[in-house]
Amino acid sequence: MTAFAYRSGVLHAEDVDLAALAESVGTPFYCYSSAALERHYRDFAAALPTDSLIAFSVKANGNLAVLKTLGALGAGADVVSGGELKKALAAGIPAARIVFSGVGKTRAEMQIGLDAGIHQFNVESEPELEALNAVALASGKRAPVTLRVNPDVDAKTHAKITTGTAESKFGIPWDRSRAAYALAARLGGIEIVGVDVHIGSQITTLAPFEAAFSRVADLVRRLREDGHAIGRLDLGGGLGVAYRTDNTPPPDAAAYGAVVARVTKDLDVRLIFEPGRLIAANAGVLVSRVIYVKQGDTKKFLILDAGMNDLLRPALYDAHHEIVCVAEPADTAPRTRYDVVGPICETADLFARDRDLPDPKAGDLVAFLGAGAYGAVMSSAYNARPPAPEVLVKGGQWSLVRPRMTDDALIASDRIPPWL
Repeated sequence: MTAFAYRSGVLHAEDVDLAALAESVGTPFYCYSSAALERHYRDFAAALPTDSLIAFSVKANGNLAVLKTLGALGAGADVVSGGELKKALAAGIPAARIVFSGVGKTRAEMQIGLDAGIHQFNVESEPELEALNAVALASGKRAPVTLRVNPDVDAKTHAKITTGTAESKFGIPWDRSRAAYALAARLGGIEIVGVDVHIGSQITTLAPFEAAFSRVADLVRRLREDGHAIGRLDLGGGLGVAYRTDNTPPPDAAAYGAVVARVTKDLDVRLIFEPGRLIAANAGVLVSRVIYVKQGDTKKFLILDAGMNDLLRPALYDAHHEIVCVAEPADTAPRTRYDVVGPICETADLFARDRDLPDPKAGDLVAFLGAGAYGAVMSSAYNARPPAPEVLVKGGQWSLVRPRMTDDALIASDRIPPWL
């Protein structure tokens, strides 16, 4: 049963009435379900070898309460900045379960990872490898490293979340991968521990995974022939979720796990995975209130109090989110076609175009489904609008896990120089 369902005519998050929650915390706000986070994690873990490290992708949802919920289940963390690394540690995730990805790690960030004793650095270029070597030598340490190789596989997803093709900024080009490992082996501050690959996000077919994993499995064999000790294989994340109710659902974790098992069965490596969206997306909603219903010349607009500063995905890459009324509409309720927009002074502040909805009125509440990943983490204070707060529920309990910043607090974060 979904964690978000109608009960007595009102949308609930587990046992929490979202209309009542809106009265308590105001709108817009994000709401996450502990039960959904836990179920998604366990379903994914059950499809993989029992000794796998599942490092939740902090960039998908970095709220400390979410990280602590997953960490308690045994999750690690995949981080892409020093700040994310510190967040994972603050949530109680052991450094030994943290992997550090990203193309632009600074030397200061490398030092944070080395001092913490993280599981590994996923290195994405030769210059980064040499910089990490220098930081490690200066600290009297050896950095555990996998090199992220780019298998030149098209994930068949949106261009802005494709990371495994030859023109991508991510990873080391395939034809330089063995030379990069040879370089790593000559560096005294580097300990080669494995191979890393990540081809993109919101991938809804298994063929790109199988193609990429097969290429990388062959690379593991070749690197061992070259004399490298390859004990880990980080296969990244990217398995998609269902954002639309009218599309064929993406493969489930079990089907993905079967591909992994088939490709890696004879490699004798510890597997690492970096799911984010798969765990968090459908564990969260964004609740917003209708401000106005506006009749234009050719269409009708539903103007909400949430804006693109709260949920950027539709403006950034035309992402689809189902939008539902918090008050359950009757099956026979008339429906009208709307453009659903926010109050931001940008034409791009558009959540949905020509969406059929059961005639919400000013003051009504709506919920964006599938908003638990790449929602709050991408929010901003554009138009001097403090980002939406975040709530975590567990059964009938709820807690404000990121309070709403006040206008005064936002303004107070600026500093006026003395000459003004």
